[in-house]
Amino acid sequence: AKIAQVVVDEAHCVSQWGQDFRPGYLQIAPFLRELPRRPRLSAFTATATQAVRADIVRLLELQNPYDILTGFDRPNLFFEVRRAKDRDAELRRFLAEHRGQSGVVYCGTRKGVEEVTAMLNDCGVDAVGYHAGMADELRAKAQEDFVADRAPVIVATNAFGMGIDKPNVRFVIHYNMPKDLESYYQEAGRAGRDGEPARCTLLYSGTDVRTIRFFIEKEMEADNGLPADVKAEAARKAEERLKYMTFYSTTPRCLRGFLLSYFGEAAPQKCGNCSNCLLAEQAAEQVEQQAAQARERAAASARRLAGGHRRNADDVPLSEADEALLGALYALRKRLAAKQKVPAYMIFNDATLREMARKKPLSLDELLNITGVGEKKAAHYGRDFLRVIEEMVESRG
Repeated sequence: AKIAQVVVDEAHCVSQWGQDFRPGYLQIAPFLRELPRRPRLSAFTATATQAVRADIVRLLELQNPYDILTGFDRPNLFFEVRRAKDRDAELRRFLAEHRGQSGVVYCGTRKGVEEVTAMLNDCGVDAVGYHAGMADELRAKAQEDFVADRAPVIVATNAFGMGIDKPNVRFVIHYNMPKDLESYYQEAGRAGRDGEPARCTLLYSGTDVRTIRFFIEKEMEADNGLPADVKAEAARKAEERLKYMTFYSTTPRCLRGFLLSYFGEAAPQKCGNCSNCLLAEQAAEQVEQQAAQARERAAASARRLAGGHRRNADDVPLSEADEALLGALYALRKRLAAKQKVPAYMIFNDATLREMARKKPLSLDELLNITGVGEKKAAHYGRDFLRVIEEMVESRG
C-alpha cells in the first residue's frame, strides 16, 4: 500500500515528559523508516509543554515541521482551589450552589467514584458513576444519561472524557488532585465549551500527594517490559510533574497565570477570574474600606474638636422617602453580597449607604463624592446602586 499520510493523535504519549507516556509510540519512527517512501507525518496533542513539544519533534523524527500552537487560555473558565477538610461537605455545598447545572466530578480511583456517587444520590443529587471497571452497557448508559441531560452530574475517573464534547458543562470539580497539570487542564477544559462562563474547582488535600506517589512507585514495580533505567527516568519525570501540580494547588499567585506559564505561554500577573485573584481583590477592598472608615473617624473627631459645628452624616435624620431608598439600597447590597459570597460591609458600609440615601447621586462622578466609594467599587457596583436610586427618585415624581 502506498501510505500518503500518517497521523499521530495524543502525540504527547511519545514523551516521558508527557502525562501519559506509552512505549508503543516509540515504534512509530522506526516503522516510518522501513517504508519505501516516507509519507507526510502530522502529530496532534491538546496539552504539551515546551519540553514535550521538543520531544515530539525529536522522537517522531519530524522534518522541518510546520508548528501550529493555538494557545491555552480559556477566558470563560473560572479557576478555583478549595482546601477542604471535609471534601464530601464541600462538594455538597458546591452542588447546592449550582443545582440543576450540568457538571463532571473527577475522582482519583474507581472506589472513590462509587462512594461519591452513592453519597450524592443519598443526599438527593441525581448523579451517575463512570469508570473503566464497570460493564460496558452500564458505562454507556451513564454517558448517554449525562450527555442527554437526564443526569446533570457524572462522577468519573479520568477514563471519562475522551471524545465527549458536551457544550453546556457548567463546572468540572476535581474531588482529588490529578497527577499533573496536563491531566488537570485537559479534564478541566471539558467545562464551558459553549463559550459561556464555567467553573473549574479543585478540592485539594495533602493526602492526594501521597496517593499519587504510591501509584508512581507501583508503576516502577510493574512488569511492563521496560528497562529499569527507562522506568526510573519516567518515575523521575512523573515526580517533577507532580511537584508542579502541588505548586498550583497551593500557590497564592493567579491560577490562570500559573497554568499559562507552565505551558510556555505569556501569562498575566492577575487575571481577575480565579479564586486567588478574587481573594486578593477582596483583601484590597477591605483595606480600602478600613482606610475610608479611619478617615471618617478622623474627620468626625476633628469636627468635635472644632466645637461640633458640623453634624456627622449618620446623625442627620432621614426623611420617610429617604428611609425607603435606604431600605432598597440595603436589599441590593444583600443580594450582591450573597452572589459574590462576601460580607455585606465589603460592598459598602452602612454610613456610605445612608449618605447615598441623603445625597441621591445620579452619575458615577456624583457617586465618587460619597464617602467610602472608591474607583474600584464604583466600577464594580456603581451602576447597580445608581439604577436603584434613579428608579426611587423617578417613582416620587
